[in-house]
Amino acid sequence: MINICQFGAGRIGAIHAGNIARHPDARLQMIVDVDRAAAESLAGRYGAAIGDQAAALADSAVDAVVIASSTDTHADLIEAAARAGKAVFCEKPLDLDRSRAAACLAVAQECGVPLMVGFNRRFDPNFARFEQHIRDGRIGNLELLTITSRDPAPPPISYVRVSGGLFRDMMIHDFDMARWLSGEEPVEVFAAAGVLIDPAIGEAGDVDTAVVTLPAKSRCISFSNGMPRRIAVSSIISSMQSATARPRWSAAPTGSGRWRSPTPRSSRCKRAAPLQFEPGDTG
Repeated sequence: MINICQFGAGRIGAIHAGNIARHPDARLQMIVDVDRAAAESLAGRYGAAIGDQAAALADSAVDAVVIASSTDTHADLIEAAARAGKAVFCEKPLDLDRSRAAACLAVAQECGVPLMVGFNRRFDPNFARFEQHIRDGRIGNLELLTITSRDPAPPPISYVRVSGGLFRDMMIHDFDMARWLSGEEPVEVFAAAGVLIDPAIGEAGDVDTAVVTLPAKSRCISFSNGMPRRIAVSSIISSMQSATARPRWSAAPTGSGRWRSPTPRSSRCKRAAPLQFEPGDTG
């Protein structure tokens, strides 16, 4: 049984707390949040105690911490938890400054504790199956990877002000997916963004809509922030394979995701229609 202290009782904190409470090998022991009412509410829901940072990190019964507090608290909490000998799971990003994030990693390594960042999509069954199909070559040679992501509703403005912005808070998932699915690092970055939905987000210094293109060595990656979430890949179908020999992407994978792609009309070498995958809500 792993005893966990969670920092943060807000929107994502409520999700993590529920996941911990449902896991048979984990126990949500303590909730820490500057908003005591929020901490009490979440702790009461799952039978956890409430406390402060010092008490939580000094508690020998706490094996690990989940950091689900605001972005501007992540780095300090990571280092404090690592020095207290606690394993750390932290919501992205580690910090808005690259050198500060690197410093967190160095402290975790020096202290010999596990540190994991919450890039959850790699562990979603739908995305994992999609990645495996790419690696197995079942779609042919990947040339174009398109990712579209949308939040169902704008986040609170108080959150926007400290989140680091759409690129570093939300689109960071798409950067992660782009590198993971393509297996390549981008060589250039083109980006355009604006405030098209919620003027309050612009007043807080952020954008609510963005499009990014990342040319890589042998393929092109593009993504935008929209609804529903969708991933599409385009490939060349080899002339050695006939249309009837290619699998039709119609079977639904685990969860609510579904595959869609028409079979190419000819067995000759020609470009197939993009293979699209529409996963369920994975956060």
